[in-house]
Amino acid sequence: MKKRVLGKSGLEVSAIGFGCMGLNFSYDHALSKNDSIELIRAAVDLGVTFFDTAEIYGPFTNEEIVGAALAPVRDKVVIATKFGFDVVDGKMAGTNSRPEHIRAVCEASLKRLGVEVIDLFYQHRVDPNVPIEDVAGAVKDLIAAGKVKHFGLSEPGAQTVRRAHAVQPVSALQNEYSLWTRGPETNGILAVCEELGIGFVPYSPLGKGFLTGAMTKDTKIGDTDFRKILPRFTPEALEKNQALVDLLKRIGAAKSATPAQIALAWLLAQKPWIAPIPGTTKLHRLKENLGAADVVLTAGDLAEIAQAAAAIHVEGERYPAHLMATTGR
Repeated sequence: MKKRVLGKSGLEVSAIGFGCMGLNFSYDHALSKNDSIELIRAAVDLGVTFFDTAEIYGPFTNEEIVGAALAPVRDKVVIATKFGFDVVDGKMAGTNSRPEHIRAVCEASLKRLGVEVIDLFYQHRVDPNVPIEDVAGAVKDLIAAGKVKHFGLSEPGAQTVRRAHAVQPVSALQNEYSLWTRGPETNGILAVCEELGIGFVPYSPLGKGFLTGAMTKDTKIGDTDFRKILPRFTPEALEKNQALVDLLKRIGAAKSATPAQIALAWLLAQKPWIAPIPGTTKLHRLKENLGAADVVLTAGDLAEIAQAAAAIHVEGERYPAHLMATTGR
């Protein structure tokens, strides 16, 4: 597996990481703890060194799975987790990035992960009630105490990044980015990463499964599946957005690659400090995703994708209004 460095942080990770959320949270197809551990360890054997989790996934149980799976190889991997929400009766209950809460979450995450230090500690969503300087200061203190190595932010606005970075250098941003979610290109996020030397970690790089080509307008989404509430996953939107999958299939056919591999290879080709974190519950999909690191897209390929994608209107917002309001702060 090829390696990448997240900006100026010096944090080296596998070019493609593993987003662990979907193993037991958010989708209908949760794996058992043992099967999840087996899949994570298979990822390690295949060269993955970058694993992403969060306290809110489960809540809490995803961190426990990741910690148990990676314990035998702790010194060879990078583990990222996140703070920033209140958890009440096992459910998310709004943002909370008060410094004392950040410290408490850090201690709890260290225990669940079974580690002495968190490699990358993201604020999961910007808390409008806590100045970002206070958040950055709290993480700076944790870094000084040897409990955290690197500070990250997820779905912030560009100015928030600048303000945080002035207090404690930000090593990585984790925002949604893919061929059907191009916001980081126009909202200043990729530009601020370039300027300040911050790595970029796209989550949902396969469009929550859509860009793999495995979904159609006839796909039945379960009531407990997070995608059920997303505007892009209505049958009408899935049908209209099929043009994007058709584009990936066309490019893939010429490269002996799958749509998922082209989608990931496209992200890798954007910047050398980008490291996407696709998730899966299936070993064959894991192998497929990691194969994207070996797919080479030429300048001509990228120009063809850019031209074709520009002509495709993506139907539907990526989140409903109340969740969109938590991004870009």
